Amino acid sequence: MRTDEDLNSENESNSSDNNFTDFGYTKVSEHEKEEKVAEVFDSVADNYDLMNDLMSFGLHRIWKRQAVGICNIREGDRVLDLAGGTGDITKLIHKKIGKAGEITLSDINPNMLEVGKNKLLDLGIIKNINYVVANAEKLPFKDNTFNKVIIGFGLRNVTKKDKALSEIYRVLKPGGKIIVLEFSKPNSKLSAAYDFYSFKVIPKIGKLIANDEDSYKYLAESIRMHPNQEKLLSMIENEGFALCKYKNLLSGIVAIHTGIKP
Repeated sequence: MRTDEDLNSENESNSSDNNFTDFGYTKVSEHEKEEKVAEVFDSVADNYDLMNDLMSFGLHRIWKRQAVGICNIREGDRVLDLAGGTGDITKLIHKKIGKAGEITLSDINPNMLEVGKNKLLDLGIIKNINYVVANAEKLPFKDNTFNKVIIGFGLRNVTKKDKALSEIYRVLKPGGKIIVLEFSKPNSKLSAAYDFYSFKVIPKIGKLIANDEDSYKYLAESIRMHPNQEKLLSMIENEGFALCKYKNLLSGIVAIHTGIKP
């Protein structure tokens, strides 16, 4: 049986030699992955928040609050919520930036972004917020624009993660902070139960609630293909970030990585 490390090693080799990458456990061209990821999130957009609550038993809201707390948002900060989808993190940040601050909620998927915009408008969150459809690998922002960039549960869906991290570095101001909230590699004692829940239970919930089993199978696979804690830490350091570290949540099922642009 192949391990997660075997699959990741295989993927890195294929990607570098043939411009192929992973879509879950399947090898596809980089262009095809972008299309397939778009299809997944087009499919799940309307039920995304409900499914997150069901799949995580509401814990994703606690994890997002913890990540925003680690941001150390100050009044007047300019913050990029990258791959921000339905706006949960933007909602939390908006309370902290004050009248002089600004949030940009960005996502590559227009449908996800529209769901987020409508949700925030319904909550009366109108001022000091921008909505931008953008690819994390090629951000449409000037150098040194943001004080903080946070990406929550989005980096694993990016084809070229190193390029996205480089772009985050570019758009951050000196002294600015990157915060990556993402699923990671859990403690070995939890692995068997976690795998059973991820591959046997979550897709069935997706079929029952969203009439979409395949998309949630992909989401489970994409978590396994994402770099583990130490690998992602090295990737962030390699882009030039300083004081890089991570904090495990729920025995490593989720991790928060941070770094500072010198």
